[in-house]
Amino acid sequence: MSRFPSIDVQRLRWFAAVAEELHFARAAKALHISRQKLSHAVIDLETELGTKLFVPGAQPTRLTDAGQELLREARDIIARAENDTGTTAVAAPASLRVGFVPGVTVTKWERIWGRRFPDTPLELVAVAQADQEPALREGRVDMCFVRLPIDRSDMNAIPLYRELPVVVVPKDHEIALFDEVGMADLADERLQDTADIDAVAAAIELVAAGVGVAIVPHSIARLHHRRDLVYRTVTDTDDTEIALAWPSARTTDLVEEFIGIVRGRSENSSRSSAGKRTEPEPRKRRSPGKRPQPTRKPIPSKKKPARGRKR
Repeated sequence: MSRFPSIDVQRLRWFAAVAEELHFARAAKALHISRQKLSHAVIDLETELGTKLFVPGAQPTRLTDAGQELLREARDIIARAENDTGTTAVAAPASLRVGFVPGVTVTKWERIWGRRFPDTPLELVAVAQADQEPALREGRVDMCFVRLPIDRSDMNAIPLYRELPVVVVPKDHEIALFDEVGMADLADERLQDTADIDAVAAAIELVAAGVGVAIVPHSIARLHHRRDLVYRTVTDTDDTEIALAWPSARTTDLVEEFIGIVRGRSENSSRSSAGKRTEPEPRKRRSPGKRPQPTRKPIPSKKKPARGRKR
């Protein structure tokens, strides 16, 4: 009979994954959980059993005698549990669904995710701007690149970048002679309604037909680029802001991983479950009297209003 008390099968699977890999980060990646969560689970297990399962401070990771005994028993218990269900338990790969509104390009982050988590599918979902909040709150996507503002109640949002507004005009329009213009330069123009970004395509068609001009975010102008149209920066109207948003109550390990990628966190970061270290490096002591300098770059401010300038 086992000298270990009864332990639930999930925790035994987690322990066995570390014991067989002898590497916390690789085991966490295979289990689709964070390294920190896995480490805490092992520490809790050691506390419950009153013995060390891994040799403290050993590099590479090494099992103690008690750990080797538990691994043997864990394999038997896991095998019996799988036989009791009549089939070998094969967990479906976890996935992350990320939405994005028109104008947002996500290919860079998709590429990094695929390289870092090849066994975890990333599903990208095109979302109309009018549907960005419902898609999040109804759980159709786990996260979404949104165009602010949104209702922040029960929602987390990380501002990423601002977009300058541009005016879209026919190629032979006099505005095409300038690099940038102010609203005063457009006073005599008929402005198409682009408050609904999802209806911009229709507004662009009207501009191409010679019916007025349209002011849209820069990325939207690029998205609807046509050879018969040009766009010029508008210096004195509101810009727009792109953010990564997700429901506060659904901050999962995969959500945290994607946030890390978007923020530029390296794969070896101690804050990432894909990191190579099992313990964070000690902080360097600062010299007395010196205050830390901020590292986050502020969002660029808008240009001051300026009249049209010829090219």
